[in-house]
Amino acid sequence: MSVYHRVKASDLFTPAELDRVRHASDALGVLCVAHAWGVIAGAMALTAWQWWLAPLAFIVIGSRQLGLAILMHDAAHGILTKSKRLNDFLGQWFLAYPVFTDLVPYRVYHLKHHRSTQQPDDPDLELSKHFPITRESFRRKLIRDITGQTGYQQRKAAFASVIKRGQWATLAGWLGTNAVILAACIAAGFWWLYPVLWLGPMLTWFQVIVRVRNIAEHAVVPDNNDPFRNARTTIANPLARALLAPYWVNYHVEHHLLFWVPCYRLPLMHRMLKAKGITSRMEVRPGYFDVIRQATSRPSGTGGIQGGRGLRRRNEMLEGAPTGDVPATS
Repeated sequence: MSVYHRVKASDLFTPAELDRVRHASDALGVLCVAHAWGVIAGAMALTAWQWWLAPLAFIVIGSRQLGLAILMHDAAHGILTKSKRLNDFLGQWFLAYPVFTDLVPYRVYHLKHHRSTQQPDDPDLELSKHFPITRESFRRKLIRDITGQTGYQQRKAAFASVIKRGQWATLAGWLGTNAVILAACIAAGFWWLYPVLWLGPMLTWFQVIVRVRNIAEHAVVPDNNDPFRNARTTIANPLARALLAPYWVNYHVEHHLLFWVPCYRLPLMHRMLKAKGITSRMEVRPGYFDVIRQATSRPSGTGGIQGGRGLRRRNEMLEGAPTGDVPATS
């Protein structure tokens, strides 16, 4: 079994510099969680006020659902907040359960990914090793995502798995948190907000941007054995940060170099690495369109991708359905 060798923190920064990026903050962690839920509640409220805003709210809420998963990812690393108890409470009840995920099995799986990034025993390797694919294959996958086929099959498999395994605490967490969201919509006088603007985005737009994010992080990277180039940082403009890369998930090389740096300190870490000239050694791309162009550069008629099983496997774990070796944002 291969072991992934990370870069030492001392190879990148002095002790004083490390102090600037390493510390988790209870206030900042709570603020990120409050921001995600505030955006979701605000989008629902605006739609209740003006129904024609529903399409925009649909996209915004789906993006914030990805934001919840990204913040849960930080909680899985134990770096969302300084307090471990607060970190795990927020990670499970405010971030994981509402989007049908379970923090504990995700943590076990995800740390394996960090130990062996892009190596043969990386449990996430199925998500990247079959790229590039054809544009036709990518288009078919996006159609399945946006029409809800992917989301439905994944949730169906997730519920079947937790019931089969008798994971009643996980099931209670999923149903309980979603019951609270539904109750809040009913209390506000707009019960339909739950199916239309909570479940709807989760089954559709959320799936699209999860796929894009998965591709951007590790697909078609230059060198699986180089810790500076076996993950990818994607430069994101304000719109991309709002809709595709919430909570600084685009700084993925930085995250893999020092995975104990909280997400809200990754922009600072990127600037510090850039000032040292280190980003010139890293896989950094100018935008998500550029990454997708690379990832779909396989000529037509040469076959599609055989890695759908890997994506389903990882996403089942993101939703709490154990499959053995288990999945973020990677």
